Amino acid sequence: MANSGKERWNALKWILRYLKGTSDCGLLFEKNLNSDLLVGYVDSDYAGDLDKRRSTTEFIFTLGEGPISWKATLQNIVALSIIEVEYITAVEAAKKVAWLKDLVKELSISQKIISLHCDSQSAIYLVKDPIFHARTKYIDIRYHKLRELVSSDDIKLVKVSTQDNFTDMLTKFLPVAKFLYYLDLANI
Repeated sequence: MANSGKERWNALKWILRYLKGTSDCGLLFEKNLNSDLLVGYVDSDYAGDLDKRRSTTEFIFTLGEGPISWKATLQNIVALSIIEVEYITAVEAAKKVAWLKDLVKELSISQKIISLHCDSQSAIYLVKDPIFHARTKYIDIRYHKLRELVSSDDIKLVKVSTQDNFTDMLTKFLPVAKFLYYLDLANI
């Protein structure tokens, strides 16, 4: 830390450039009668932590097409496959659904099923089809709560294309054009 003053100065300059470049951004909430009000988007980064090889969970929930809840964090375990990483990410987002359903209820909004958009077709199949069991039985039983939530119609898993899954902006370095595209998708 001999040169911490210069590092802090560079960090401050980076923050100020970011703020200047995003000064016209803000959260916008609109009621679109043609779509669900509360929607979730999930994604992950497989073994992105180079030191411990843990993966990243990332999700964003929108209400009225504006983001109201988001998270990007390292998973607690080292996952053995990309399907396990995506599945754990969907479970973490599903756990947030209970709290968000109470929130929308307090706002006098009625929505039975929350759509959770995921770009991993394998994770969606794993939830809907236990045939995968022989190949995925190593996944801890605590993560199978997601199956219960889907079968009880609390959550609906929906396939979203990787290009339209704006959760990437939480953890990935993106070209400016892609970042601006994701900001637009997230209604920011």
